Amino acid sequence: MEFTLFLDESGDHGLDKVDPGFPVFTLCGIMFTISGYKRMTDCLNSVKHHFWGKKEVIFHSRDIRKCNKEFSVLLDLDVKRQFYERLNSCLKNGSYRIIAAAIDKNKHIQTYGHIADNPYEIALSFIIERSIFLLDDVKSTFKTIKIIIEKRGKKEDYQLASHFEKIKARGTGFISRERIRRYDMKIEFRSKKDNINGLQISDLIAYPISNHVIHPERANPAFDLIADKFYLKDGKRYGLKKFP
Repeated sequence: MEFTLFLDESGDHGLDKVDPGFPVFTLCGIMFTISGYKRMTDCLNSVKHHFWGKKEVIFHSRDIRKCNKEFSVLLDLDVKRQFYERLNSCLKNGSYRIIAAAIDKNKHIQTYGHIADNPYEIALSFIIERSIFLLDDVKSTFKTIKIIIEKRGKKEDYQLASHFEKIKARGTGFISRERIRRYDMKIEFRSKKDNINGLQISDLIAYPISNHVIHPERANPAFDLIADKFYLKDGKRYGLKKFP
């Protein structure tokens, strides 16, 4: 059984400056089977065709919220309502699991100082660990997983790839290297312009997760829509963790 994990982020992982209005870095992983991803791709492409007449439209959370670029059509409130109804239907009815890590950067710095570990690496380690837990529970004799990450820059991608290889070589505090290698785990970096629907889903979902972590007491319909998609184990939400 083949799985694909798409990773995208919300917020800035840097520790030099912390935005007081958005102090959280979230890395969001969306796990699909081949069949589940095909259904999601078909659903998203149908939304794109309906409103833009083509599938070469890249859903980006910020542009959608701000009605920027091609999403200026959403300034028409009736079009906006129809768009969200269709998009939300894809998200609500899709077959996937969410594994996400959110890091409160202020608390992270207070706890570990400015030489603290890279938030992106901490989040990636967590997501890989929980992905292995999820795969362990899948009843199949053959299981593989490919991780697709949105490109950020040569330096950043190299650092992340190096961290991933360290995890494969050494394991983590919760999973051994043998357990990781069992699933033939690989990573691949893809550009936003490649129009990868899985990365777009991860981008769309990462933002409401960040808002939920920053303001857990506030109404958050976007988070409520996908709340039952998080990876669950023994009745607990294993697919979301806030650090520290």
